[in-house]
Amino acid sequence: MGIRFGPAGNSDSFAALGYKKNTDIPAYLVKMGLNAYEYQCGRGVKISDASASELGAKAREQDIQLSLHAPYYISLSSVEEEKRNASIGYILQSARAVNAMGGTRVIIHSGSASQISREQALSYAKDTLQNAVKALDEHGYSHIRLCPEVMGKINQLGTLEEVIELCRVDERFIPCIDFGHYNARTLGGLKTFEDYQFIFDSIENALGLERLREFHSHFSKIEYTQNGGEKRHLTFADEVFGPSFEPVAELILKKGCSPTIICESDGTQAEDAKIMSDIYEAMNVKRN
Repeated sequence: MGIRFGPAGNSDSFAALGYKKNTDIPAYLVKMGLNAYEYQCGRGVKISDASASELGAKAREQDIQLSLHAPYYISLSSVEEEKRNASIGYILQSARAVNAMGGTRVIIHSGSASQISREQALSYAKDTLQNAVKALDEHGYSHIRLCPEVMGKINQLGTLEEVIELCRVDERFIPCIDFGHYNARTLGGLKTFEDYQFIFDSIENALGLERLREFHSHFSKIEYTQNGGEKRHLTFADEVFGPSFEPVAELILKKGCSPTIICESDGTQAEDAKIMSDIYEAMNVKRN
């Protein structure tokens, strides 16, 4: 399918240009020179099957790949079994919606690791995901691929290593590598080309080249604090906080990857996604 670039939700320019409805999203993305979109259900899966299907039909007409971000309140690692079980229900709701859109990827947060040891939190999360896979299979969603996300706050479950371990639960899982989150939780750990290469090599060595090549990604510049990690999302205009996209683009080409890159900039996510697309295309032309 090739590499994909797009925004998480709508930039400020979506409304400014006169677009209003979900069905306007594909036309807007084409205008912006993009070919992917991540539908945001952070506060709950509220889109109807009919609306999701209508959006999906418009997206297919324009060759727009759709994915969906599951509710933020999913907690795979909660100490309360009731909350872990509820999270499976939210994953099912997300799978139903993205399936109606014609998409296959659901991006999920894994939860907190502040009340218990990281080892216990990871164990809970793996068990929850195993049960989620069973539920997906039972409801006819075996083709839906869950994408555990690298998280930005230090007290959250979701280091690179933890995400890789969660992806070992099922070969259909794809890591969602949020480079901004990684940089924030490591307090600016993405400095050299080798720092970025470590991420790619870690995924390849643990999950294999095939899953590396189809990884999902979030990308934005993120302000962070020394104590907690992620503070807030910025735009590409920021010159203080990282990370940089150029090493990512270089490694995508070097490894022969075709990922989906979703930009989460604050209000300029479509514009900044296009910047990344242009960087990648320029490198690709130069390489060939």
